[in-house]
Order: sequence, then structure tokens, then C-alpha cells
Amino acid sequence: MRKTIIGIGGMHCAGCAAGIEKRLKGLPGVADARVNFAGELAFIEYDPAVVGIEDIRKAIIDSGYRPFPLPQAGDSSGQAAAVDRDRRSLKARVVISSILSAPLIYLSMAYTSVFPVQGLVLKYSAPIQMFLTTAIVICGFSYFASGFAAAFRQRRANMDTLIVIGSGSAYIYSVFLTVRSWLTVGLDARVHLYFETSGLIITFILLGKYLESTARARTSGAIKKLMSLAPETALVLRRGTEEQIPFAELAAGDIVIVKPGTRVPADGIVLEGYSSIDESMVTGESLPVEKTPGSQVISGTMNRTGAFRFKAVKVGGETFLSQVIALVREAQGSRAPIQELADTVASFFVPAVMVVAAGSGLFWMFAGRGAAFSLSIFISVLIIACPCALGLATPAAVIVATGIAAAKGILIKQASSIQRGEHIDTVVFDKTGTLTQGALRVTDTIAYGRPEDEVICLAASVERDSEHPVAGAILQEARSRGCALRGVSGFVAYPGRGVSALVDGEHITLGNRGAMAMKNIQLAPRAVEDAAFFEEEGKTVMFVAGNAGLYGIIALGDAIHDRAAEAVEILHRMGKRVVMITGDNRRTAEFVSRALSVDEVLAEVLPQDKERRIKDMQESGVKVAMVGDGINDAPALAQADIGIAIGSGTDIALESADVVLMRNDPRDVAFVLDLSKYAMKKIRQNLFWAFFYNAVGIPVAAGVLYPVSGFLLDPMIAAAAMALSSVSVVANALSMARYRRPYDMRKTLSEK
Repeated sequence: MRKTIIGIGGMHCAGCAAGIEKRLKGLPGVADARVNFAGELAFIEYDPAVVGIEDIRKAIIDSGYRPFPLPQAGDSSGQAAAVDRDRRSLKARVVISSILSAPLIYLSMAYTSVFPVQGLVLKYSAPIQMFLTTAIVICGFSYFASGFAAAFRQRRANMDTLIVIGSGSAYIYSVFLTVRSWLTVGLDARVHLYFETSGLIITFILLGKYLESTARARTSGAIKKLMSLAPETALVLRRGTEEQIPFAELAAGDIVIVKPGTRVPADGIVLEGYSSIDESMVTGESLPVEKTPGSQVISGTMNRTGAFRFKAVKVGGETFLSQVIALVREAQGSRAPIQELADTVASFFVPAVMVVAAGSGLFWMFAGRGAAFSLSIFISVLIIACPCALGLATPAAVIVATGIAAAKGILIKQASSIQRGEHIDTVVFDKTGTLTQGALRVTDTIAYGRPEDEVICLAASVERDSEHPVAGAILQEARSRGCALRGVSGFVAYPGRGVSALVDGEHITLGNRGAMAMKNIQLAPRAVEDAAFFEEEGKTVMFVAGNAGLYGIIALGDAIHDRAAEAVEILHRMGKRVVMITGDNRRTAEFVSRALSVDEVLAEVLPQDKERRIKDMQESGVKVAMVGDGINDAPALAQADIGIAIGSGTDIALESADVVLMRNDPRDVAFVLDLSKYAMKKIRQNLFWAFFYNAVGIPVAAGVLYPVSGFLLDPMIAAAAMALSSVSVVANALSMARYRRPYDMRKTLSEK
């Protein structure tokens, strides 16, 4: 199965998106399809052996809409250009219809004393109104086409269908009266026409859609900002000369030259030169990062000082920046569970409104109010109904929320994570690399009957092929002492305990107390006391043993993250319970726990047992967020209600967690949970007003207040109210831009 994202132009409402989605899901080989009206995107999972991209595009075209390719980083074409074209066209139609509506309103008062019309204009008022309204109908032809396509081609009514029936009824009825008067009375017949109703309905709809599209364009600002990070060209070294090439022509293996003030066009490895790079827009880290030969560089980052050359490893859609853009797009197109209610209502909404409109019109007709009165009721009910507000309520807020997070270096992969994040009451941190800096170093060495250097060399030899943080620290210490590593065979790892191997024929074990117990190695009282002393200081203790027993102790320290205490404090202030889980011994874990004031410590937990501990918490009724590195903690991250990978940004982390924090700041965990709560508040506000608007507007349009107060809703006012309802929902979502992180408005602990 493959996944693809296609832009879709020409959608006017959530019903359009639902119709396209149904059509795509009906294609053989399409496993899933989600169409996002707010983002104008289709997310499709398909089997390329059964259905191709062209088949999918053709299905969209046959539904009456326009597919277009999405732009990639460094590409100015695609969605942005297509959306801009649509918006310019819509703006032109708004201007034309507004100009034509002015004389139409004036002529509609031809037989009143307010604005008296004289001469030939009065005599030919009816045909002039018909001409002006016909021109306005042409401006809104796309809605008529979409409405008919939905009704006949897709056998599904949508918002455009309501507009077609409402404005079309007024137009056709007025044309009928005009023609009949010509044939029976003459050109100067004085008849009550509804041309201005039809024309102004279309004008208000066009104006509302223009305002809505302009507002929706602002919701995707995060994507545009990410897209702008990649340069349009790259300076490469080919055939011994510098050559400026388009970004799209950059290939893996190219030697790229980056000068001060320019952006890195690909992911790669620095070959020569020295520089300082601003990675804030990708990782969220504000301080520039120094780059020397061997350093990795990320596409889209800004080179501040110095020039360097690097080898392009990942280009185009394979770069980290492109992966981030794809993840943000997918998140913005995903559905939160709360949206299911709105989707269910919207699926029955239009047919129900048509029934209510027809029933209301017939009721007043049989009540003796006449055809004109009944037609006005019928049109008002059709026009004031607005499924668009329901369809936009959730996705608009999701798009803005994920965009806010992406701008801060946080990737929220699914909208469902936002909804689950609101209910989290317990946050479980893996210690190493989250609450601590994750960079272990050897702080102390004690040897028993052997030189210290030999103990270090034996330990480093066993760990020479390991990628564990402990191994890295011991190998770094061995290099600093000038130790020559020895030959190793029979390497065995004991997860959560240690490792062993044959070093020059001698069986060497390096590990914690559990490893020593497993190997039946006795620890002398002095060694136990030495180990306890280091553990009281919060250090990790590794024992080195061989055929002759215990050879020494290596103590390693991992400094507490300078923002960990503040992260825990903020979470406590938010009412969250904080738990630390680690494979370290209890003394080390409790030292860190006391320093950070966490609520509970789970120490000496093996990697395979972390998932079970998370599950136990969930079975007790709590909602758990697990914070880890996204690799070793993958099972626990998957089991938690929300898995958060911190300080990562690797491909594995992107796959294993629901949320990825691209910078190593534990405070961002509080940001994610607080943003989730804020976004859900906005979603509920949007849904409330969307439901409230329709619940009140439709009965009022049907004339429930007329017998009591004599109030009757004019169809033109109904059109204006409908247009503004969608705009208000999007505007409420955009107001989220005022959101500030829990720690943006207060001083850090160090500043206090």
C-alpha cells in the first residue's frame, strides 16, 4: 500500500469533500480516503497494483473538481499557485456581482416612493433586472455546476445544491412572471419580482466564500513557512566548477557549497569548512549550532557565518524538512474523534433542510399566505442552513493548532492526539535523555587489584561495537587515556543488565548488580560500599568482572537537564502527576527524583517491562503520556495514550511516537498538553456556534416568529448570515494565534 496527498480545487463546502471522499473510497484498490475541506487536500491510501494516481485524479475530475499537485520544499508551484488563482478569480466575481447588485437593488424599488424610478428605466425595469441577475448568476455559475453535479452525478446533495435551489427558484419564478406579464399586459407591467433576492443571495455567497478562503489560507501559514525554508536554487561543484542549479535538480552525492546568509538545500555531511548554523525553524532550538567536517546539516537551516562544502545525502522529498512538511500536512488532514458527530450530522443535514424548506413553504401556502410569502419562506430556509460551519469547526482548529506546534519545533502527527492530550493526567518520563541530558561520561573509576587503565580498557573492549550510551561514555574515556582496544569475540547483551564477551580469551562481564547476580559474581563488602556511595550521588555504577572475580567499578554521571525541574513544576501547576521510569538502580533514580520533585519513581525497570508498567497505570483508570527517545521506548510509547519522542528527529522517532519534539526541551511536553486543551476548547466553541446557528436560524427562517411578532426573515439577510457563519468559525480558529506556551509568560527557574 502507498499513501499520497493531492490538492483539490473547486470545493465549496464540507458536502463537496464528503462527496469526493465517497467517490474515492469506491475505487477498487483504494483502502482509505480522507478529504479535508479546510485544507483543500485529499489523503489517499491505495494499492498501486490495482489503481494508479491517474485513476484517482480522473475520479476527482469526474466528480466535478480539480486535482492539482502539491508543492515540495523549494517549489513555488502547486497548491499555493492554484489556490491563489482560485482566490483571484473569486475576488473578481465578487467585485463584478457587487457592482451589478447595486442597480439591481435600486430597480427593485421602482414602484416604491423611497427611490422613485422614472422614464424608460421604469418601463423596462423587469427586463433590466433580469439581465443584471443573469450576469450575477453567471458569476456564481460554479456553484450551480457543483450543485447539479452533486445532485445528479454523485447523487448527493450539498451546500451548493441548497444555493442552486434557493436562488434558482427565485430567479426562475421571476423570469416566469416577467415573461407572462410581457405576453399578457406589456413591458411596463408592474409585478412583484424576486430578481434582487436571487442576485443578492449569490453575491453574498460569493463574498462569504472569498472571506472564508482568505481566512482559511491563513490557517496553513505553518506549511507555507516551512516551504519557504528551502532555497529555490543550490550552488554545487560539478566538473571542477561552481554551478547554480534549480533546487529540483539537486541529486544525492552532489558536493554543495553553502555561503554565509544562504540556506542549506539538502541533508548531508560537512566535508570542509567551518560555520555556525541557525536550526531554529526546523528544530526549534534558538542557539546557532557549530558545524565542522563530519557534522550533519539539515535542509532549510540558515548558514550564519562561514562557508562550507557538504555532500548531499538526502534531497527533495527525502530530506528531513520534506518529511516534516509531509507529517504536518497529514496531521492537518487527519480527523479528531470529536469531528465524527459533526460529520454524521452533516451527512443528513442537506436532505433534512430540503425537507424542512419544502414543508415550511407548503405549510404557509395552505395557511393562506399566498405563493410569494411561501416562496420567501422556502428560499430563506434553504439559504440560511449552513453545513459548512459544521464541516470547518474541527479541521480549521486542528490546522491552526498543528501549525502553532510546528512553528515551535513540535510535530503532532494526528488530530486524535490533540483530543487525547486534553485528558492526560499522568506524564511518565524515561529518565535518560529526557529529564537528564543523555550524555553520560565516566566520572570515577575504582580498581581492585588491577590498574585503573586496564579496567577501563577491558570495559571499552567489551563495548567496542555497542551503541548504548554507557558504551559511548566508556569508549570516550578509553580514548582519552590512550587505551588500545583488544580483540573481542562472543559478545552477548543482557537488556537492562549489561554485556559480556571474550577479551583475549578471558570472559569479561560489564554490568549492574543484576548482571553480577546473573553471573554468580560475588561483590565484596568494600565494593558494595563504594557502589552505594556513587549511587547516592545519582551516578550509574557498572561493575567490571573477569575470570578472577571483580576487577573494578566504573561510575558514570548524567547531568540533570537544566530545564527538567521547570518542566516538572509546570506540569504540577497544570494538575498533572509526574512519574519517572528508568532501568537505573533505585538509588540513582531517587537522587534524580528528589532533585526534580517527581511524584513517583519506577526504577530498575527492564525495557520490555516499561510497556507493562504503562498498561498497569491505564488499567487503574489514568490517562498516560509516555515521554521517551522514540527508539528503546517504542513499545511503551505505542501503549501510552500519547507517545512523545523528545530530543530526537530521527526517522525511527518519527515513526514510533504520536508527537515528536524536535528540540531537547522537556518543557515542550507541557506545551503539547496545554495546546491540546486550548485547541479542544476552540473546537467545542466552533461546534457549539455551528449547531446553535443552525438550530436557531432554520426555525426563524421557517417563520416560527411570524405569528407572534410578525417578524419574517428576508432571504437576502439569510444569505448574509449564512456567509458570515463559516467566516466566524474560521476566524475563531485563527484567534488561536494569540496562544502562548505555559512558560512563555513567566520567568524560568534559573532567572528566579
